[in-house]
Amino acid sequence: MDPSTSNPLAARPSAEAPLEAAFFDVDGTIVRTNLVHLYAYYAFNTGSIAETARRAAGLFASIPLWWAVDKVSRRKFNEAFFKSYKGLSIDRLEVLSRELFDEVLKDALFPKTLRLIEGARAQGAKIVIVTGALDFSIRPLADYVGADDLIANRMEFVRHKATGRVVPPLVEGASKAAHIRTWAEKHGVNLSRCAAYTDSWSDYPMLAIVGHPTAVSPDLRLRAAANRYRWPIVEVKE
Repeated sequence: MDPSTSNPLAARPSAEAPLEAAFFDVDGTIVRTNLVHLYAYYAFNTGSIAETARRAAGLFASIPLWWAVDKVSRRKFNEAFFKSYKGLSIDRLEVLSRELFDEVLKDALFPKTLRLIEGARAQGAKIVIVTGALDFSIRPLADYVGADDLIANRMEFVRHKATGRVVPPLVEGASKAAHIRTWAEKHGVNLSRCAAYTDSWSDYPMLAIVGHPTAVSPDLRLRAAANRYRWPIVEVKE
């Protein structure tokens, strides 16, 4: 059978081995947006005209640098990118996060991925969102899809203001697998009875550690790997 046409839920555990958890990436898997889109929303909605103009100018000036750094290291990209949040208040960010979901993320959801989430939940799985985005920006989305838990980066705040530093350990690419292992150990979950869904080669490790991986509208490298290992592929961007 061609894995690109297979049902992503077809390789589910048997009745004797129910699905215990399903881990979902966000960018390109659940929604069409990415980290820069999220920050752009905050940059253009900070309140004062002067502050908005300053952050918008910084955003446009930084995009080429972020792009170059991301090509070298996703970890370095995240560290550089999150510095742009410095000075924003937690109260304002939480308000904007709710608005961000209502005005941007809700319309960017992939209906087919929402069905994957419902399918995994119907099999008894805990739904866990795993993302390199900041927790406050994704929590409204996690609540909307009924996620049981959220693994995300956490911004450091001092006197309610963002320092631009993330509380370690960083959640990104290859490290997502380590975070998933830690979560599974904490909750007594057998990873061979878990599923994972992502679109990006950088997240390959999170697929490799579970018993039921699925590539979601994957990039070229992940598609090649999925075909090689005969992992299910589901297209959500059609």
